[in-house]
Amino acid sequence: MSLQNYTLENVTEPEYGKILSVWESSVKATHDFLKEEDFEFYKNLVPQYFSAVTLIGLKDENGQILGFMGTADGNLEMLFVHADARGQGVGKILLAHALENLSITKVDVNRDNAQAVGFYEKFGFRTVASSEVDGCGKPYPILHMMLKK
Repeated sequence: MSLQNYTLENVTEPEYGKILSVWESSVKATHDFLKEEDFEFYKNLVPQYFSAVTLIGLKDENGQILGFMGTADGNLEMLFVHADARGQGVGKILLAHALENLSITKVDVNRDNAQAVGFYEKFGFRTVASSEVDGCGKPYPILHMMLKK
């Protein structure tokens, strides 16, 4: 797969099903610590957040969404890359766009998602606080990271 002819576009409501599929693929590839019943819980919950954030998708030359992010008020609220597109630079392109154009300075990350923690650290994010439970009160510790310049 080549990312030479990609586009970054706002994701609209008719595409929510497509990005939910990206979310599902990404989470299954990266969140092996998540219990199956919690995966289903979040899968039903996540679409409710789509309309609360600015969504940007990275599409390949065929118009397929390979990854997407959601931002709000300087926070990177979500960034997910389809499992088949991992390691191709999709996440880097999305995060670079967020940093350069959307004034992103904060992100919350599952502590047990070591690859994501390392990814954000490479871009200069550092853990400034942590929570033992996630925003839904479930026992998935969260690292609150902030961009350190």
